[in-house]
Amino acid sequence: MSTTQPIRNMDKLRQFKEYFRYVKPNARNYMLIIIGLNTALRISDILHLTYGDIFDFNEKKWKTHIRIKEQKTGKTNQIYINTEIRKTLEQYSDYSVSKPTDWLFNSQMHTNQPLSRYQAYRIIKEAAACAGLDSGISCHSLRKTFGYHAWKQGTPPVLLMNIYNHSTFQITKRYLGIDQDDKDAVFEKIKL
Repeated sequence: MSTTQPIRNMDKLRQFKEYFRYVKPNARNYMLIIIGLNTALRISDILHLTYGDIFDFNEKKWKTHIRIKEQKTGKTNQIYINTEIRKTLEQYSDYSVSKPTDWLFNSQMHTNQPLSRYQAYRIIKEAAACAGLDSGISCHSLRKTFGYHAWKQGTPPVLLMNIYNHSTFQITKRYLGIDQDDKDAVFEKIKL
């Protein structure tokens, strides 16, 4: 069994993201991937999001943050709903026929239940296969991909540790998925 990896290659990441948008259109699955990549939440927390977590039914507008008590840690986390998530929600979700308690990612097999972890895994593996990402990709890859690209774009690792709610920096280092190419790039840039 291979270790879960982030999606490092931007072209592969684009193909992965766009699979359920253009190749095999499915609004729920596309939203699952976009929210997974842009929130750094664990899949168990994503699957239990409700419309009430993302939409203010009194004000009739999208919330600015997702406020969630993480299932694994029990810690409260507040996630900014960025432009990518907001665009996807506006385009693919229908809050007008939803209630605050309705699952954002509902099961098509079981009434009034969220999508299962296993089904989420199958969705992610299908998009990964289409992008040519055959090994090391799982639901946790979404969370790791967020961290890897945030780090590559200059986010300090200590801030990522806080975003992830990790107890040690060692855990965050593993999440970043730093490989030999990343280390080589540091040595290539240094001119002392």
